[in-house]
Amino acid sequence: MDVVEQIIEFSTNFISSGGLLFGFFIVYIECLIPILPLSVFIALNVNAFGFFIGVLISWIATCLGCVTCYYLYIYLGDKLTKKFITKKTYNKIKDKVDLFRDISFSKLVLVITVPFTPSFLINLLAGLSRMPKEKFFLGLLIGKIFTIIFWGYIGKTLIESLTDIKALIYIGITLVVAFIISKIVTKKFGIE
Repeated sequence: MDVVEQIIEFSTNFISSGGLLFGFFIVYIECLIPILPLSVFIALNVNAFGFFIGVLISWIATCLGCVTCYYLYIYLGDKLTKKFITKKTYNKIKDKVDLFRDISFSKLVLVITVPFTPSFLINLLAGLSRMPKEKFFLGLLIGKIFTIIFWGYIGKTLIESLTDIKALIYIGITLVVAFIISKIVTKKFGIE
């Protein structure tokens, strides 16, 4: 057994011995500490708990983590930003960030669905721009499930995924499905 397989086996056993709460926690904490590898945690959850349970707890955890960050950025973002940059720079940045609030619901879902989009950036922009919470939450619920399924299914590094034609086809299909669902939700709930 080579070293990589031993590491994967050890990590999977470690997570499964910690239980569902531990699997939930590592995905949730990734939202707060974005340098952690979400794709690895999801793949390990799927290995430890099976595809359905691994995807489900990862989806719930990442959605709750993103919502937590969204609210943190709403309440603390402006205060912290103003402390580190000048008022003139803050106003320039704020004007650009506020444009994110007006992104269409379908585009928001697509951006969230792309597996390589940094979640912290979406959460930051949504929070700082004070995007309506209904729009952000629904976009998150729809887009993140596809991302989680992707990482659970692929379980590979970014570079391997980009060179795997099956992964690229899967990304294309999930973007189309997410776009269609976002259009249906837009019509049904009048979110835009």
